[in-house]
Amino acid sequence: MNDSLLLLRNLVNTFQTLSDDEWLLFSQKWQPFSCKRKEIISNQGETERFLYFVIDGVQRIYFSDESGREATLLFTYCPSFGGIIDSMINKTPSRYYYESLSPSKFLKIQYADIEDLANKIPIIGELIKKGLSISISGLLERMVEIQSFSSEDRFLTMLKRSPHILQLVPHKYLANYLGIDPTNFSKLINKLRI
Repeated sequence: MNDSLLLLRNLVNTFQTLSDDEWLLFSQKWQPFSCKRKEIISNQGETERFLYFVIDGVQRIYFSDESGREATLLFTYCPSFGGIIDSMINKTPSRYYYESLSPSKFLKIQYADIEDLANKIPIIGELIKKGLSISISGLLERMVEIQSFSSEDRFLTMLKRSPHILQLVPHKYLANYLGIDPTNFSKLINKLRI
């Protein structure tokens, strides 16, 4: 098994253990994919067809309004899943962009293949449910942070969840993600002496 598939299997095993036969059927559907820095992987207005597994690099999901204002919603990096999940599952045009912030490598699978596998192998359906449940829990926690926490508390919570993120993601995107003015974000970093 190559290193990329081993990483994927290790992450899948945190949700659901697949037998060797189930894993073989599941793993055969994943294909390598790579992109350059600042490349749009999934476009606003297009229906997401793929689920991505990040092997290398950093990406973000963001919203952009008619005036060009952006709201960074989520970062993905190894080992995590990426893509515009609601568009993929609902088969509707995406309201968001999925963009690489650095050169990136992935494994990707067509959502149609996931649906087919879930229909044939019930444990893969369970795997998808568990993954979605974890994603929804994370989104709800994030909503509480945005609506209830001070900017300093949002910053500290982010560092507690992902201590290495300051080295991975450009600070302007982190500030946007936290809803903090970039100047105030710099002051916060200096104040907390990170």
